[in-house]
Amino acid sequence: MSNFQSMPMIKSTFKITVASVLLALSGFATPVLAQDAAAGKEKAAMCIGCHGIIGYQATFPEVYKVPKISGQNAKSIVSSLAAYKKGDRKHPSMRAIAASLTDKDMADLGAYYEGLHGSSVKTVSDTPEVAPSAEVAALLTKGACASCHGANFNKPIDGAYPKLAGQHADYLYAALKAYGTEGSPLVGRANAIMSAQVKAFKRDELKAIAQYLSTLPGDVATVPQPKFR
Repeated sequence: MSNFQSMPMIKSTFKITVASVLLALSGFATPVLAQDAAAGKEKAAMCIGCHGIIGYQATFPEVYKVPKISGQNAKSIVSSLAAYKKGDRKHPSMRAIAASLTDKDMADLGAYYEGLHGSSVKTVSDTPEVAPSAEVAALLTKGACASCHGANFNKPIDGAYPKLAGQHADYLYAALKAYGTEGSPLVGRANAIMSAQVKAFKRDELKAIAQYLSTLPGDVATVPQPKFR
């Protein structure tokens, strides 16, 4: 379930960032209900066919690895699912899945996956263990990415913001491009402000950011799960 609702009004004096692009449709205003991780485990059957297989790749709208969601923030997962259900995220199969879920289902799934670490639990340094190149450092500064996702890109300032460290590079790149896609009923992540921000970066710059973030140690992982339980 890869990798959100409307974004609060932002004063013009604040810089909208590439980091925000990744969050724009996260729907962090979505109310978070009481969560039941055990119930979420029972509801995850529709998720494990993609997100429980290491290296599994989506083929629409392009080939990329589905995002790692185990260890991701529960609020971020809930916001993502809510955005698919609303149609702010336009991936057809994810929207169909999200449309079948209640708010409680989403909350339970978020709780389950947030706590599903398997053997991937690790201590992540407060600062990146892999230094970016000068070029990438400049891009991260331009986007002020750490201001939302944390200095190590694994501890966001709010749980509604996704952890980015260690996420698949091709997925991050596809997500960024999706924010800049307009006019398609099947592809894109609709948010006028974030769309404008993505257009401030060249495609190769977005790819460089995604590639760097994927090299960092983080909590997110793909935890294999049995299809029959």
